Order: sequence, then C-alpha cells, then structure tokens
Amino acid sequence: MPGQLHNKLLQLSVPSPTCQWITNFLTGREQQVRLGKFNSNTQIISTGAPQGCVHSPLLFSLYTNDCTFMDPSIEVLKTVVAVESCKFLGTTITRDLKWDSNISSIIKRAQQRMYFLHQLRKFNLPQELMVRFYTAIIEYVITTSITVWGSSATKHDLHRLQRIIRSAERTVGVKLPTLLELHASRTRRRAEKSSTDPSHPGHHLFQLLPSGRRFSQMRIRTSRLQRSFFPQAITLLNS
Repeated sequence: MPGQLHNKLLQLSVPSPTCQWITNFLTGREQQVRLGKFNSNTQIISTGAPQGCVHSPLLFSLYTNDCTFMDPSIEVLKTVVAVESCKFLGTTITRDLKWDSNISSIIKRAQQRMYFLHQLRKFNLPQELMVRFYTAIIEYVITTSITVWGSSATKHDLHRLQRIIRSAERTVGVKLPTLLELHASRTRRRAEKSSTDPSHPGHHLFQLLPSGRRFSQMRIRTSRLQRSFFPQAITLLNS
C-alpha cells in the first residue's frame, strides 16, 4: 500500500521528498495490543495508516481519489455544499476568512480553564507550579494555530485575548508573555523550521539574498496576504 500511494502522490505532482517521507512514515510501523497488564507480541504493519493520525484521512482520500465503481447498479454521488464555517484541527475557519468566531471559541475554552487556575490559587499552590499549569493548559489553548490567525485578527479580538492573559497574571502574581510575544516566538520558531527543511512545502519561499544574512521579501499585492504567515515569518527572520 505505501508503494502504491507513493506512485499516486507522484502522479499528483507531490514533491518527491514529501512522497519519500510519507512512504517511510507508513512502512514498517510496529503495533502492539495492550489489555490490562498483558501486552501482545509486536507486529510489523505496512498497510493502512495510523488511527488517530491527522494525516490519515487526507492520505486515504488521495489513495482512493481515482477509484470508480464498475457495477452499473451503483451510483456514486459527490455533493459539495458551501458552509459558513468549518472546524479543522481545532481551528474555526469562516467563509470570509475572518477570525472572530475562532477567537470567541478560544476565549470560551480559556475562560473555562481559568476557573481551575483560580482554584489552585485558593489551595495555595506554589507560584512556579501555577505558572506551569497556565503554560500547559491555558496558554496552550490561547496559542492554538496562532501562526495562522495572529497577524490577521482585529485589534478588538487581540485585546479580548490579552485580557485573559492579564487575568491570569493577576491570579498567578507574575508577569506572563503577552499575546504579541507569543505570536512572534511561535512564528519565528516555525519559520526557522520551514527555512531549514528542504522537504517543507514552503521551503522555497525562504530565498536568501546574496549577502546570505537576510531573506528575500515576497511580492505582495494584497493586505490579506501581507498579514499571512510566510510574509510575517520572513520579516521576523530578517529582524
């Protein structure tokens, strides 16, 4: 199956390094079943895709995209329905590519977790542990996909998120990273990975100038594109 998928991906013009990475990912996987205290023997699996992996549905769709039914009694219906919004990997994407709905969802989840932070303070948990709880439970929610929407969100929405952070600061009693600092650090981190990984789909966008110290800026025609990840990432790396 991995070999057949590899050939199909090449036919779909997927870069060869990406195809090799996917093939390696699917080949020779070890699987073991655990029931209570007992573990089965390890088996090598080279068919299918890992259950729960975010890539598995996409790989299955690519693998079966050219499948047809030979039986004339079977009718395949493919219906495309336009929706106002959808959720992908925990991020709400609206039809107009605005982020207020997504940020409202983030704020709701963060506020629910703030309750537990307040409870920990009542039990006099050490400040260091409260900061760790905030980072792992609340900051994690606030920064979900922040590299995608962080530069495009309105000032009003960013201010709403920053209020959550200020509330956590008052509860914990120490200064916490601001939303802008969180966005900048995560964008820079992802940009550094993309610029140094030749197999990354966006690697070609990071073109070094002859000096070898700065990256060439992208040609931008719209403000929406200017506020997207790659232009912002290149600007951060050049700063």
